Amino acid sequence: MDLVDVDDLTTDELHAVLDRAADIKAGRAAGNPEKPLADQTLAMIFEKPSTRTRVSFETGMTRLGGHAIFLGPDDIHLGHGEPIKDTARAVARYADFIMARVFDHSDVEELAEYATVPVVNGLTDDAHPCQTLADLLTIRERFGFDTSVAWVGDGNNVCQSFVLGAAMVGLDLTVATPPEYDVDDDVLARADELGAAPETTTDPDAAVEDADVIYTDVWVSMGQEDEREEKLSAFDGFQLTRDFVGDRTVMHCLPAHRGEEITDDVLESENAIVWDQAENRLHAQNGLLVWLSEQ
Repeated sequence: MDLVDVDDLTTDELHAVLDRAADIKAGRAAGNPEKPLADQTLAMIFEKPSTRTRVSFETGMTRLGGHAIFLGPDDIHLGHGEPIKDTARAVARYADFIMARVFDHSDVEELAEYATVPVVNGLTDDAHPCQTLADLLTIRERFGFDTSVAWVGDGNNVCQSFVLGAAMVGLDLTVATPPEYDVDDDVLARADELGAAPETTTDPDAAVEDADVIYTDVWVSMGQEDEREEKLSAFDGFQLTRDFVGDRTVMHCLPAHRGEEITDDVLESENAIVWDQAENRLHAQNGLLVWLSEQ
């Protein structure tokens, strides 16, 4: 089984992964030395650089008793000099899992099609399911799923995966984006089939009116630098400031562009739970890898 999109899991499977993540996190806190992935290897394919993705997966495999191999763009020829399907079949003969953080979503889909071991999407331009697992684990720890969340910003890959995850666990979600940066219709349709599509609006003030939690991400994602001025103009009014946030909890997947989508004082305030989210990347992915190993 693979995790290319968060809805590759059923709702029951998603809850099982979160349960396993919580158990592993609790065991770690209690000093539990269990090593369920002893002698197993994770091949980590990176086209895009990352702090949290690399450190959390590599540390996670070490804690679980396994080993992670970093494969950057200069280490292998993913789709350049060797077809992706050949890379998938070869790496699967060496490793027990493959994690790929790439630009094109279709590249992870092709890896998953041809690899004979589980493939995990560490981020593409369309989706970030591992971030959603960490986000849901964080919300479950803090509030349970009977809470209201407003996404304010770009309907990007992180947002799209969160929309699907929120539908699967029954979160009350409203998404506020500028008109030209909304969530893909296909994602909204999938969310509707999973439980409920979020409310959508172009008015950030209306979106947060009844929200307990506000979630945002960068407006200019990696690879979109040439759109910077256009996007900064389009997102005028969407910045998370102290006045806008009020006493609501704030989430951000990081890295943050302080002074753009969120002000420094909001990110540094007690309202922000961004470091819990960042830590839970480790625990959620550990839960996922152990759960995948048992399928």
